[in-house]
Amino acid sequence: MIARPLALRRLLFVLMVMATTLPIGWASALPTNRSTPGYTRVAIETSVGTIVVAVDQTRAPRTSANFLTYVDDGRFDGVTFYRAARRKSAPTLGLIQGGIDTDARRSLPPVVHEPTTQTGIRHLDATLSMARPDRPNSAMGNFFITIGPTPNMDAQPGYIGYAAFGHVVAGMDVVKKILAAPTCCGTGPMRGQMIVKPIVIRHVKRLDGKAKPTGGVKPWLIGSLRKPVR
Repeated sequence: MIARPLALRRLLFVLMVMATTLPIGWASALPTNRSTPGYTRVAIETSVGTIVVAVDQTRAPRTSANFLTYVDDGRFDGVTFYRAARRKSAPTLGLIQGGIDTDARRSLPPVVHEPTTQTGIRHLDATLSMARPDRPNSAMGNFFITIGPTPNMDAQPGYIGYAAFGHVVAGMDVVKKILAAPTCCGTGPMRGQMIVKPIVIRHVKRLDGKAKPTGGVKPWLIGSLRKPVR
């Protein structure tokens, strides 16, 4: 065995201690905008720019599969970001919400809820998560992106929270631009948060792997005299 200098041995000892005391999940750093095992990147092309998200298929397989089916079927093409929820105390923070809204023609069956206590994916800055009605196992084709940490979205004792399943890896400037859009109207928790001129989502596509569309009928296109927005 090769003898190491005292200073090097001390450094190695410190690194070993740090490895055992760092928060769980630190070692698995968030993905970057490149092909990463276990993740699938998706480009969300909007009328104000493109957002790229990395969907975590390893830790949130059901939620990710649901989202990717909407992507592969073209169910998100032509929908909007319709909500910008800014914090009153810090208007540059909050969340934006988009997807099929109430268009049942685009919807798939609800997905089984994957809470943050199960996946370990917390609602940090730039987190991608599923919107849902106020009941479990009800998320379908609406999602949101956080601007700033939002721990109140995480599961807590007696509260199921929301299903986070990915992160933004490019285009946070676009996310922040949407958050700053003028808002009005809405009811209940969304009062005053509906975007006056919703931001069009022109096209959503995978950047990694092969698309797996369901091949079913697309009722939202039936009777349309124009092609989907690209």
